[in-house]
Amino acid sequence: MIPPSTTPAPGEARSHAAGHGYGLVLFASVLLLVIGCFNLMYGIAAIANSHVFVANAHYVFGSLRSWGWITLVLGALQLLAAAAILATNQLARWFGVVVLGLNAIDQMFFIPAYPLWSVVIIAMDLVALYGLCAYGSRENLTAP
Repeated sequence: MIPPSTTPAPGEARSHAAGHGYGLVLFASVLLLVIGCFNLMYGIAAIANSHVFVANAHYVFGSLRSWGWITLVLGALQLLAAAAILATNQLARWFGVVVLGLNAIDQMFFIPAYPLWSVVIIAMDLVALYGLCAYGSRENLTAP
């Protein structure tokens, strides 16, 4: 008996695009979960006037407490988006892209309070955005 071959038969093409980015989409959704958890903690610390942040920071508009509420809501939305992406919902991918974009903008306004952490979160947002935008097609939302 001849063992089955993993190579396609002559004249039969195999699509390399389908399922190619599943790992990156999975990584982006897990990264979205991590960013959401960080933002929940970050938002609670900002609302509670924690001593984590720079005391004399000047914001473009609003205060540390108002940006804390915005970050808290974005963190909850990120957790929701990550759970829906892990459940292979195609609409959730676009929702995740929007929430990640809004979070990157939010972190730009948070730079006066905690510069290094904001830049790290923005970088994580960009990596997750790349994973969802470049490989988030229907074929890549399910395991190969």
